[in-house]
Amino acid sequence: MTNVRSHKGKTPQFGDRTWVDPSAVVIGDVQLGADCSVWPMTVIRGDMHRIRIGDRCSIQDGSVLHITHASDYNPGGYPLTLGDDVTVGHKALLHGCTIGSRVLVGMGAIIMDGAVVEDEVIVGAGCLVPPGKTLVSGHLYVGSPCRQARPLTDKERTFFRYTAANYVKLKDEYLAGQGD
Repeated sequence: MTNVRSHKGKTPQFGDRTWVDPSAVVIGDVQLGADCSVWPMTVIRGDMHRIRIGDRCSIQDGSVLHITHASDYNPGGYPLTLGDDVTVGHKALLHGCTIGSRVLVGMGAIIMDGAVVEDEVIVGAGCLVPPGKTLVSGHLYVGSPCRQARPLTDKERTFFRYTAANYVKLKDEYLAGQGD
């Protein structure tokens, strides 16, 4: 048995230079862009809908990424989509939501079905984003349930690309065998 598995004829697809830790599991209709990293004990399960992850995304240790299946209750279901330069902190749970580009999802955050996180947002550690909620671009969100705390500073806006590039560099060390 391998940690990258097909399901119902769909096999995960990976962009150039993407790295998946051997203890992570990626299943089904999943596409990751170039220079992504999937860290230990992460689960990305596209078994009943699709998961699309952009370029230079880091899915950190213990995170769970899943979808909402289509049903009579929810006819279209909700796929899971992440834009580019998204850093998903340790033990985050992303479920059937849409995440824009240049987003930081804090450690232990939970983002629920149908929620939308626009570009350039920080979702604070431990934050709960309820189903269907939209987080507007350019702000920090905190709390459970989440609330808009304040606008992002210029320094925070530059952090999105910095942290994405930092995880690309670390991932490249693992690809080169330097993570041993």
